Amino acid sequence: MTTVADLKGQTVAFAASGGLDSCTVTKWLTESGVKVVCFTADIAQPDESNFDEVGTRMRACGAADYVAIPLHEMIAESGLEVIQFQAKYEGNYWNTTGIGRHVIVAGMIPEMRKRGATVLSHGATGRGNDQVRFQLCTNMLAPEVTVYAPWRDREFLKRFPGRSEMIDYCNGHKLPIKASKSAPYSTDANLLGLTHEAGKLEHLTTEPWFVTPGMGVLPKDAPDAPESVTVRFEQGRPVAINGTATTAFQAIQTANALGGKHAVGIATHLVENRFVGIKSRGVYEAPGMELLGTAYAYLLQLVLDRRSRELFDHLSQFVSKQIYQGYGFDLATHMARSALAPITRLATGTIKLKLYKGRAEFEAAEDVPHQLYSEANASMEAIGSFDHADSEGFLRVLQVSARALAANHQVTAPAWAAR
Repeated sequence: MTTVADLKGQTVAFAASGGLDSCTVTKWLTESGVKVVCFTADIAQPDESNFDEVGTRMRACGAADYVAIPLHEMIAESGLEVIQFQAKYEGNYWNTTGIGRHVIVAGMIPEMRKRGATVLSHGATGRGNDQVRFQLCTNMLAPEVTVYAPWRDREFLKRFPGRSEMIDYCNGHKLPIKASKSAPYSTDANLLGLTHEAGKLEHLTTEPWFVTPGMGVLPKDAPDAPESVTVRFEQGRPVAINGTATTAFQAIQTANALGGKHAVGIATHLVENRFVGIKSRGVYEAPGMELLGTAYAYLLQLVLDRRSRELFDHLSQFVSKQIYQGYGFDLATHMARSALAPITRLATGTIKLKLYKGRAEFEAAEDVPHQLYSEANASMEAIGSFDHADSEGFLRVLQVSARALAANHQVTAPAWAAR
């Protein structure tokens, strides 16, 4: 295991957000004789609009240099892939931070190589998922790079058992931190969404609605009138919103604004299973992902047949775990992408949603050239080519196996069916 003593006199590339951990680690490493170059990924985080200020803060904490890496397109494309996979972890979390860590490492590695840096450091704790994501993503993309995690270094842990000691340390050195001991929770942000955790959120008696939204409003504060929005997809990509042409990045930005206005995807509570084996509580905001993801889900309902739907659902669940656990760059995920490609080629159409008080509901679907839905065949009226009487032969075939199960005493009715 790499310790701070091993790094003395070396240059470390530190993934800095500009928050409490970043300031503490940068100052502590510098005091320990390590040269720190701070790298901040510009992934359109809504809580950080001026990266010059982040650079100023990190230099004040002792950073020898500061590099802001523009990654708007990368975070947007990664978010689009999450939507295409419908990759929501444990059913309700759009993997916004999980995929964000993949993007940060993918953006940092080329910049590190330009500067000859061979040690990547991060401020993720030893109890969370982010340490795994930083570790595995770096190991896969740059196996020659050493990963140093202060939160797994005994020397760091002895000096900083927790958040309070870090705040005292920073205040003692007059470092420009924004954190305080009274902060009710911590937040991680990028274009795709906000993740709130820790603090009061660790208490299950605290409802999620006390969180102050950073990307919209709470349902109670949303407009009293619904708003319709149309999303045009072509081969799996959103190309227009409300008739205005858009790129992936613009689509997520616009969807964030529209969804956030109506509290779509805001303050979603989830107690999840972390990869390290403990449960944690998160409160999430992802208005654009929820809006676009819901529209895309309605499109898939029209396109996928029964067997392709079943396979897609397996892929969706598998990839959501892969991203969450930091395996987004491995062979298995690449195989899943190959399996997804035929679906995205068919995912063309216009979906209209109604946004209202936290909900994004289906309103209409038009111009879906590859849809399997047929109004004529689905109708209960006397139209279309499907003859009700044709089902007689179909049911005669099905009854053979059903009766065989009964004849061989393989049918057991549940208690509620007994009379």
